[in-house]
Amino acid sequence: MTNLLLTSARQRGIDNKLAYAGAVTPQEAFDLLQSDQAIKLVDVRTNAERDWVGRVNIPINQHAVVQWSTYPGGVANAEFMNELAQVATKNSVLLFLCRSGVRSRHAARLATEHGFLHCFDIIEGFEGEKNSEGHRKTVGGWCKAGLPWISA
Repeated sequence: MTNLLLTSARQRGIDNKLAYAGAVTPQEAFDLLQSDQAIKLVDVRTNAERDWVGRVNIPINQHAVVQWSTYPGGVANAEFMNELAQVATKNSVLLFLCRSGVRSRHAARLATEHGFLHCFDIIEGFEGEKNSEGHRKTVGGWCKAGLPWISA
């Protein structure tokens, strides 16, 4: 199953001319994590987001936290690549997650530019896009897919 899912994700990358290996849905990301313990989810949200909104509930050895930016202020994390190198190798399969899929795309691109070979964006992110009333977790994302997560 792992190879089939990664092949599909890589094809999505080719079809969409992505600057990284590819993209997976939240469900595909969860299935990959379940099928291969070596795959790592890299949560690039701020510590405040994880504390206030919630976090994925997967085995700790498959989960890394490397903030793309800091809170407050949204200042870019100048140590992002150094911190990533501490939790993964350049041959690791990495699934990047943020709130809605924007920062995770940037993280996957930057990691690829620094020689990480298997970087995938989790499209829709943790909370997905806002609905017509401005609320998240109802349109798409890890939470809407019913995947394991815990609130702060």
